[in-house]
Amino acid sequence: MNIKRIAILGSGSMGTAVLSGLLASGFPSESVTITTKSAASATKLADELGVNAISLEADQAANQLAVEGADVVLVAVKPAYVVEVLQEAAGNLNHDALVISVAAGITTESMEAALPSSVAVVRSMPNTPAIVGRAVTGVATGSRVSDDQLENALELFETVGRVVVLPESQIDALSTISGSGPAYVFYLIEQLTEAAQNMGFGEDIAAMLVEETFAGATELLSASNQSPAQLRKQVTSPNGTTMQAVAVLEKAELAKVFTKATEAALARAREIAAGK
Repeated sequence: MNIKRIAILGSGSMGTAVLSGLLASGFPSESVTITTKSAASATKLADELGVNAISLEADQAANQLAVEGADVVLVAVKPAYVVEVLQEAAGNLNHDALVISVAAGITTESMEAALPSSVAVVRSMPNTPAIVGRAVTGVATGSRVSDDQLENALELFETVGRVVVLPESQIDALSTISGSGPAYVFYLIEQLTEAAQNMGFGEDIAAMLVEETFAGATELLSASNQSPAQLRKQVTSPNGTTMQAVAVLEKAELAKVFTKATEAALARAREIAAGK
């Protein structure tokens, strides 16, 4: 990885997930600076991971200090604060820095407007399985990104999973599938677990049955060269129990429900981009 020093602004779940993947890849901890809200969090990260950690509680200029000398800056704050943080840090950035945002709805155009004209930006959308190294990350480049900078962005996110480069027009749509997707899966697990409990299984057994079933099914899908539809048909014997269950799901028009859900998520992503 051709990154000499990286700054991570924000120590929430995504910032720390990327940090963990970066360090696991062999990147030197002393070449990482991360900002946190609290001094206690900064101390913990510094002690446990050996990174440089600066808290906003101890120094309101933490973000400005963190980006000094960094060739890559990962902005992992909430969407509402991204532009504000970039404006604050703009004067401290290297002239040829690469700024990467993981925030939903914040366009490369709005990021570029907040930064010097020599600073390149990348918009990314990783999902929460980054915490366990199984993320899917969509990446879109701004107007100033060089081939080498794009390669650095790809290598950074490859430390936490798989990466796909997309036109920016597709990033919001990607956020409704892979970005929000884990929540859909967890919701299905919740509902099937409740159904198991309604059939008389205890809470612990119901959770084990459902969670292991989901884990096993996704592992089977990964290991096979078959589509989800093909694997489903293998489980669905003619006139069997599964066929009856699938018929109920089809009658409920589950495909339309997912279409409506993802459309609602996309509409909200566009509202965020418009500052609503």
